[in-house]
Amino acid sequence: MPLVPAFTTLYLAIIQFSAVAEANKRETPAVTRYNARVTEPKWQKVWDEALVFKAERDDSREKYYVLEMFPYPSGRIHIGHVRNYTMGDVVARFKAARGFNVLHPMGWDAFGMPAENAAMENNTHPGKWTYQNIAAMKKQMRPLGFSIDWSREFATCDPEYYGKQQAMFIDMLEAGLIYRKNAVVNWDPVDMTVLANEQVIDGKGWRSNAPVERKELTQWFFKISDYSDELLEALDDLPNWPEKVQTMQKNWIGKSQGLQFSFEMNGAPKGFEELEVYTTRPDTLFGASFAAISADHPLAKALENDPKVAAFNADCRRMGTSAEEMEKADKVGLDTGITVTHPFDPDWQMPVYIANFILMDYGTGAIFGCPAHDQRDLDFARKYGLNVKAVVSADGTNYEVGTEAFSDPGTLINSDFLDGMSIDEAIAEVISRVEARDMGKGVTQYRLRDWGISRQRYWGCPIPVIHCDTCGIVPESKKNLPVKLPDDVSFERPGNPLDRHDTWRDVACPKCGAAAQRETDTMDTFVDSSWYYARFTSPNAETPTDLAEAEYWMNVDQYIGGIEHAILHLLYSRFFARAMEKTGHLPKFAIEPFNALFTQGMVTHEFYASTKANRTTYHNPSEVIRTATGATLRSTGKEVTVGPIIKMSKSKKNVVDPEDIIDQYGADTARWFTMSDSPPERDVEWTAAGAEAAWKHLQRIWRMACEIDESDAKPSSAQDALALAKAAHRTIDEVTADIEGFAFNKAIAKLYEFTNTLQKSKAGKSDKQAAMKIMAQLMHPTTPHIAEEVWALMGGTGMVTTAPWPEIDPAMLIDDTITLPIQINGKRRSEIKVAKDLPKSEVEKLALADEAVIRALAGNAPKKLIVVTGRIINVVI
Repeated sequence: MPLVPAFTTLYLAIIQFSAVAEANKRETPAVTRYNARVTEPKWQKVWDEALVFKAERDDSREKYYVLEMFPYPSGRIHIGHVRNYTMGDVVARFKAARGFNVLHPMGWDAFGMPAENAAMENNTHPGKWTYQNIAAMKKQMRPLGFSIDWSREFATCDPEYYGKQQAMFIDMLEAGLIYRKNAVVNWDPVDMTVLANEQVIDGKGWRSNAPVERKELTQWFFKISDYSDELLEALDDLPNWPEKVQTMQKNWIGKSQGLQFSFEMNGAPKGFEELEVYTTRPDTLFGASFAAISADHPLAKALENDPKVAAFNADCRRMGTSAEEMEKADKVGLDTGITVTHPFDPDWQMPVYIANFILMDYGTGAIFGCPAHDQRDLDFARKYGLNVKAVVSADGTNYEVGTEAFSDPGTLINSDFLDGMSIDEAIAEVISRVEARDMGKGVTQYRLRDWGISRQRYWGCPIPVIHCDTCGIVPESKKNLPVKLPDDVSFERPGNPLDRHDTWRDVACPKCGAAAQRETDTMDTFVDSSWYYARFTSPNAETPTDLAEAEYWMNVDQYIGGIEHAILHLLYSRFFARAMEKTGHLPKFAIEPFNALFTQGMVTHEFYASTKANRTTYHNPSEVIRTATGATLRSTGKEVTVGPIIKMSKSKKNVVDPEDIIDQYGADTARWFTMSDSPPERDVEWTAAGAEAAWKHLQRIWRMACEIDESDAKPSSAQDALALAKAAHRTIDEVTADIEGFAFNKAIAKLYEFTNTLQKSKAGKSDKQAAMKIMAQLMHPTTPHIAEEVWALMGGTGMVTTAPWPEIDPAMLIDDTITLPIQINGKRRSEIKVAKDLPKSEVEKLALADEAVIRALAGNAPKKLIVVTGRIINVVI
């Protein structure tokens, strides 16, 4: 049974009828300029009053859930946001017109360090700063006319939201999906918090830009690594995801087959008789010249009574923990004086180094180095004068290794019993012999590590556990949720204010009642964004999700966002959906929450800068007068440097405020231009000229509509009416296919063509009105305000927003005309369109009536007139 009662449907219909009737109270317009400042707010009011975009579960209708990645409330949106949300809006409006029950919500990814930084800089509370920004950004977004169900809006910093997140944390903790351990982490010494590997950019914190250090802390972790294989294999079942994103996730999960075995150690401290290593290239064992361990390896720590080792390890820990960061760093090592014995030659000893490029939590934290076939190992070996021996050859012959390691397929050489084998054969042989000697085994490893979510900051979701000396770690009672952040905090000192907040931190143990302390770490903000899509299905539910609503609305049918979220957000969301299913918060089919993913390009703009006393100041485009030869400041006339076209960025101030565009041209102009100028997956440069061209086109549409409305043209001839109808149905067919295929720029190009056809058409008023109504329907997903106005002017029923998508008449797509080129004395001079079955005598008459032929004949008869049926017309003078 549908969950929308009949009286509710009737009530909404009455509201819509009244709102539309009120909007259409006006005089028949004179041909005039379209006034977006009046029209756009008018129709937005109509939509709001009629609750057009409010989504209700209706089991009798097929649903469609479209979602753009929700924004961080930094204070202002720019035209890049407009492009992203317009794409989603085009899809949402199109699907609604196609009869789907559409859910198109919006919220705010509101926790995070920027709010704390702002609190410190401006002596304000992070919550106040955040909610002010949300209000400002929402004020910018509403005039854009997005078909968003604002009744489902929430911010992740709302206690009603993060309280449900805390409830799921407790469920997942009890289900064994969360644990706590000591771990080496990336530590930002300025923000004084832990960073995920992906948040370390070129060795620096992504927010503070401070050099990142490695530090051992007790952290909370999600067991995402338990799902490594499932997350990897399931990527092949996501055909509507970009291949690039799938590849990035596959590489990040990083499945590898290899050998884990132990070297015998010589000269090591007691308890370290063997060194266990992991390698994906056991075939190169006969080219090994050293072994190396991480600075966080137990052996490296055991050697720290030596000041040199302690200092070296400390230096290594000042690096980030990401593989990418270690790959970029200069490779350095410290010889421990310990050696290992080659597993196949007891007389072969190799030195053991502590090296800065070994990750402790990948494999075993120890490797052997084969310099001839790994560039990193080769650079290291050359630096420390270690032996380099080729053991794989392209043609099976020996060679001297130069400055580049050989990593291509080849044949084993200089490798005893492996000589002559292929790489795969040699890997299998080494694993077989090692396993036979009980020295190790073939294993599968993953690059993906468990997700550390502990953050040492205030503005995040509190972790709902209590530390009791008697009971240990005790989850907070669910009846006490949400565990709210205290309001009375100070940011005068660095670090986490929750550590210093006695009245919030100190509580009674919920299990035994003894004095205890709350966990003062908060959750990584990626937790907040890993399930918001599910909360949108029932944002007011008393539980994290209402399963009946989730079963109806999930999955997200179309997800839209930037490629920069390909790894972090999307991978975490895929894991979190599985964790939610395991704990009863999502149905089984929703473990892959996003059916289709589209990664849009960015909006770019040149930037403007001036330099004084070696200090660079960037200027907003609104502050600059741009000329063909350069740019000057509007306020002073001083010249400024024009920088290259780059991604819009608040730091470079090359952002365009949509409020300025709306004020000057209207929201539809901004929407039309961002969809029309480039394929949506590519970057688009914002230019004033492009915006003005879009505005002029919309003015042209309105002018044509007014002219049709005021026309007293005679009824069409059958031929003119048919030609216009055919053009209209071709356009419906092409625009429909282009929107379905995310080729929005192509759809708009088809609408430009149809505009030209309609303007040139000799059809009568009623046929042009019908064509212009189709124009309004096809333009509506992109430019809904002017589409409403045109629809009303042409006599459309109700709102174009609620009108069904125009149906295609297949018969109208059959092209029964052909184009015949006209050659005059052997050179093509013109062409005519004729019916395929038009008699030759009639074709001859049309050819002689062509303007180019008339000019060429100059009143004379042609010497010859040859019509090759269906192909060409030749005129001989």
